[in-house]
Amino acid sequence: METKLVKVDTENPEKSVLTEAAEILKNGGLVAFPTETVYGLGANGLDEKACKRIYEAKGRPSDNPLILTIGDLDGLYKIVGKVTENAKKIIDAFWPGPITLVLPKADCVPETVTGGLDTVAVRYPSNKIARELIKIAGIPVAAPSANSSGKPSPTRASHVEFDLNGKIEMIIDGGAADWGLGSTILDVSEDKPVLLRPGAVTQDMIEDVVGEIDVDPAVYSKPDGNIVPKAPGMKYKHYSPSAKVILVSGSMENVISTINEKISTDEKNGLRVGVMATTQTKDRYIGGEVLVVGDRTKPETIGANLFKILRKFDFIGVD
Repeated sequence: METKLVKVDTENPEKSVLTEAAEILKNGGLVAFPTETVYGLGANGLDEKACKRIYEAKGRPSDNPLILTIGDLDGLYKIVGKVTENAKKIIDAFWPGPITLVLPKADCVPETVTGGLDTVAVRYPSNKIARELIKIAGIPVAAPSANSSGKPSPTRASHVEFDLNGKIEMIIDGGAADWGLGSTILDVSEDKPVLLRPGAVTQDMIEDVVGEIDVDPAVYSKPDGNIVPKAPGMKYKHYSPSAKVILVSGSMENVISTINEKISTDEKNGLRVGVMATTQTKDRYIGGEVLVVGDRTKPETIGANLFKILRKFDFIGVD
């Protein structure tokens, strides 16, 4: 299959391109498109066969639920059975934006999307290209991240092309994603909301709106392999580069000295080492392939560049 790559204007996306992409979606095809979080791999969310193609293209386990994206609020009421009071509060505060809500599903939503659950995850993205595309298509669009399953999420069209070229019909290039991290996922299907996946909308921000919430244990520890996950990315290995990843925590001075010791040991053993550094520490590492992820005083820059840097380490071939 030949994958068509088309660049569009971020603020005024060409309608002819979006119309062509919408026709592909309506006819059961796959289109990758930008959102404010990461690039999504879109399919007709009500077409079971099209949704199965997402799993095939990504190499994704079929019990990993998909997120349905909508182009306007009217679309929500067509795919959920109930909108709870807490859901309405979150919608008023944060939609359109980088938070996904889990609600009871409507009968029209296929099990392929929900992973067999009686709930469905829904997001209303703020990215103009995403919203316009979904509105023109006139359908809810299933849109997990547009990468090979398990690999770092794509924050640029080039990342999608590297992973999925020849497997999908079209990639819309709308520039770099703003946030660079997957959306927050919040279960608001019951009385007390449950945070299923952290993201740009933080727990504190949510609790300012709805009061105290619970946090799913899978957020802090690896869940049992027999569970049925309510949120994508919380059961199987996710967001992982090819190289071994070591996280060093502690004071800045101890972190720098520990990493320098590891660089020295590993390079003596013939290993190529990558170091993810901030602007404040980049000149303090001796050896290794040092890449700057962002500014310590501006964590949003680190979020926006995290997956890009992990992918770059794969590209340059560190061990």
